[in-house]
Amino acid sequence: MTKTLMLQGTGSDVGKSVLVAGLARAYVRRGLRVQPFKPQNMSNNAAVAKEGGEIGRAQWLQALACGVPPSVHMNPVLLKPQSDVGAQIVVHGKFYGTAEAADYQNRKRDLLSAVMSSFNRLTADADIVLVEGAGSPAEINLRAGDIANMGFALSANVPVVLVGDIDRGGVIASLVGTHAVLSGEDRQMVKGFIINKFRGDVSLFDEGLLEIERRTQWAGFGVLPWVKAVADLPAEDAVTLEKPRAPSKGVVKIAVPMLSHIANFDDVDPLRTEVSVDLQFVPPGRALPGNADLVILPGTKATIADLAFFRTQGWDVDLAAHVRRGGKVLGLCGGFQMLGEGISDPDGIEGTAKLAKGLGLIDMQTTMRPEKQVANVVGSTLAGDISFTGYEIHAGHSTGSALSQPFVLIGNAPHGAITADGNIMGAYVHGLFESGGFRQHFLAHLGAKSDGTDHHSKIDRALDVLADEMETALNLDGLLTVSAMAL
Repeated sequence: MTKTLMLQGTGSDVGKSVLVAGLARAYVRRGLRVQPFKPQNMSNNAAVAKEGGEIGRAQWLQALACGVPPSVHMNPVLLKPQSDVGAQIVVHGKFYGTAEAADYQNRKRDLLSAVMSSFNRLTADADIVLVEGAGSPAEINLRAGDIANMGFALSANVPVVLVGDIDRGGVIASLVGTHAVLSGEDRQMVKGFIINKFRGDVSLFDEGLLEIERRTQWAGFGVLPWVKAVADLPAEDAVTLEKPRAPSKGVVKIAVPMLSHIANFDDVDPLRTEVSVDLQFVPPGRALPGNADLVILPGTKATIADLAFFRTQGWDVDLAAHVRRGGKVLGLCGGFQMLGEGISDPDGIEGTAKLAKGLGLIDMQTTMRPEKQVANVVGSTLAGDISFTGYEIHAGHSTGSALSQPFVLIGNAPHGAITADGNIMGAYVHGLFESGGFRQHFLAHLGAKSDGTDHHSKIDRALDVLADEMETALNLDGLLTVSAMAL
């Protein structure tokens, strides 16, 4: 029978997504057929699955670790926040509806059948299915109707291992506290725990491990050290953008404003890994740097709302000054839409606002439509000599004279726009910079050098390094043993 194991966390951003990816790579290298699964994900970082639908970017990474094509069944329910209290619901890769947070709590039970259908489909084609929880089971106020953590684990009879992040402090209290607040039924599903992100001499935590085991009666499966290679893996949560980064000595400065509904921000990850590039995410309340060579307007789940947010920060004034100085601007997806003359949303796809004035940097109008464009794409520079792969996920359709001077080709068709002086450009394509040749070509025009390595190969190497560390630090045989315990 197919083995199953679910990693849940004591909180958000404890490393569940990365650990599932690392375990997947480790078990694949042992010759097992592995499938990743996350019943419910909340993220505006989305990827395109083989069926043509949307899934969380983390499940795309986990599929890569497994060596299998990403499928909508790996993430049957995806919530894409588009306001502080509401989200778009995507089921099996397709738009399902919208709901405010309180309303969604009442709709979760209706989605359990979709979750179980996808899970059963994956178990039929795997030796082990590795499941990732969402948030934490300690959020017992959300337990009723839960489909993301213990509600799913009980319904599918999947054993659970808890992950605690020691780097943020209080890991003993977070694990013991989770044990304390879980119901007896939920507590029985937990077979052990993993400590993640340890810095320094692991032996110094020996007493801590024993204390957690004594207080919870859960087995410890090891302490994973801080793995530097994880920095080369795409992050799922925008909270990671708020963490301080080491200063760069890159000769080319690229600024990325942190929009309130920023989406697919891993588009710029390949640029961040280039030693010649100083990439800075600019948080709200801070001006765009006056010495930037390039400003990238990233994707957003709510373009009209983020246009208003952009202006509230004064970034429109900063960007206008940047353009007057001869600085370059690149808009990606929603950021591309913002560069135009205006945006209309007659059907309220993104919210209540129907019209918005754009930044006016290119002659283009965008209209939001109910039908999304969701597809993997292959393209090239206008000369056709340098190719790239990427993907599109957007509801907007753009028209205008700016499009007569395209930025790139998708297949043989013109796509995006670039001004005559080459300073303002944009496209709907995500993942442009993952292709090493295109990234090298683009950076050369900024005066920066690139190693020209495809970013996927860097991700692949990072997954191998992570798997090596997990083989050494964790009891992977023990995890395989408990993965059959609830069957």
